[in-house]
Amino acid sequence: MQRQTSHTAYYHLPGLFEFYELYKLFLPLYREHREYFYDWCNIASIYGAPTDCLWGGGRTTFGDADADDVLALVNDYGISARLTFSNSLLNKEHLSDKKCNNLCAMFEKAKIPSGVIVHSNLLAGYLRNKYPKLYLISSTTKVMTDFSDLKAEIDRIDFKYVVPDFRLNKTLSRFADFSQMQKDKVEFLCNECCNFACKNRKDCYENVSRKNLGEDVPDYKCTSQDSDNGYRFSLAMKNPGFIGIRDIQNTYLPMGFSNFKIEGRGLGSAIILEFLLYYMTKPECQLNVREAIYLDSMLDLF
Repeated sequence: MQRQTSHTAYYHLPGLFEFYELYKLFLPLYREHREYFYDWCNIASIYGAPTDCLWGGGRTTFGDADADDVLALVNDYGISARLTFSNSLLNKEHLSDKKCNNLCAMFEKAKIPSGVIVHSNLLAGYLRNKYPKLYLISSTTKVMTDFSDLKAEIDRIDFKYVVPDFRLNKTLSRFADFSQMQKDKVEFLCNECCNFACKNRKDCYENVSRKNLGEDVPDYKCTSQDSDNGYRFSLAMKNPGFIGIRDIQNTYLPMGFSNFKIEGRGLGSAIILEFLLYYMTKPECQLNVREAIYLDSMLDLF
């Protein structure tokens, strides 16, 4: 992966398998027309998982892209792939799952080091021993809202990156005394739309974990006031934990933080494109990017 500095924002983007077709169009634009995009940001990784992965978690997703095609794409563009295996309910018998092991073995051979986003300590230990070339990311699904717990997680040598709960995003005075090594491990989740006061995030994530294990459980019913409207970027921007581009440029980068995660694996291509436009694309060039994507009739944006 590229060497990181506090002068560049490194984005970790959603939909490795889920939005393969979108990235197949977007990445050539990003390479061939770098002038369309902010020079202070770069793509560090794309994360996701295929449908029906036993180790999957976080979101119930629909990634159906061929793994060989996905690997070829990230190899071509020098981007790190991250497998989202953040199931919180894994037992020892689940570690032998053939599909997930095959994916780890495949992506361990990528030209750019690949990672795995994990929740389970059992899985983290298994991956560290069986696939040592894969780096590990501590998942935000752990919902660590206590800052001392977060700091202890960051200090664990197991993890290359740690994604805090989004409600800690603006507690920057608590991060001020971090060493640069600690800051380099923090990966802020920028665009969460979940109710800032929600007390049920662990239950929501656990529901997804149970579904990925094949349990016949009903969909989790969110009790948030705005839940019936689904994800709205306009609402996410009003969230107290939202991190926008001005925040990144004027606050986080000067403080020495470089890593920023964009959520959205469970959304559609159209809203993912809006994230790419907002976080990466110069306003005067956004129409160029939109036209290039929209005019490709092979992509289902919704």
